[in-house]
Amino acid sequence: MRALILFTVFLFSYSGAQTAYDSLYRKSTYYKNLSAHFALSRMQTAEIVFLGNSITQAGNWSELLGRERVINRGIGGDNIPGMLNRLHQVYSLKPKICFVMAGINDLYTDAPVEEVFLRYMQLIDSLRAYKIIPVIQSTLHVNPKWKRAAEKNAEVATLNEMIERYAGDISVPYIDLNALLSENGVLQEQFTTDGIHLTAPAYGVWRDALEPLLRLYGL
Repeated sequence: MRALILFTVFLFSYSGAQTAYDSLYRKSTYYKNLSAHFALSRMQTAEIVFLGNSITQAGNWSELLGRERVINRGIGGDNIPGMLNRLHQVYSLKPKICFVMAGINDLYTDAPVEEVFLRYMQLIDSLRAYKIIPVIQSTLHVNPKWKRAAEKNAEVATLNEMIERYAGDISVPYIDLNALLSENGVLQEQFTTDGIHLTAPAYGVWRDALEPLLRLYGL
């Protein structure tokens, strides 16, 4: 299985194949502005970086964790190709750990799950190549208040199965936040403001789920 995945990634990369959603981030003024804002940062190092979309961006991670040298690199609306494009802004901080949450915006562009998974592997392998420990956090389910919830939750479940298996294959930590925030494959009502974004109690649950791992790595 692992060999087949790597061969597929090689063929995809070698062919230079691109899909429509690969370049969506280039059309986002918000993405461009916030990326430029990050480039102005005078922070030279960090121990912990959070990489993701609006769900990650909304967390004040330094205060939530009660730790310094924690940097948030979430951008609302971002997908995995957008994160790949700005990974240099993670590398430059030389963190020990990078917490990653990605995939939901990719799935909502109707990119096939298998294609999203290929990009996800590329993201994780790129971090590892720079000696950064990636911590994969499950792509969160949505609540029925959000559009196309049943359809997309099925895809989320499939994607999470693939990335959890991959994490096990390469010995990378995987944190199943859906086990804490969802019920029967649906994001619980008390944990969401609009069906996809999270309430303050959800961030408390999320924070508590990270603490054992941070202690394990002496952070």
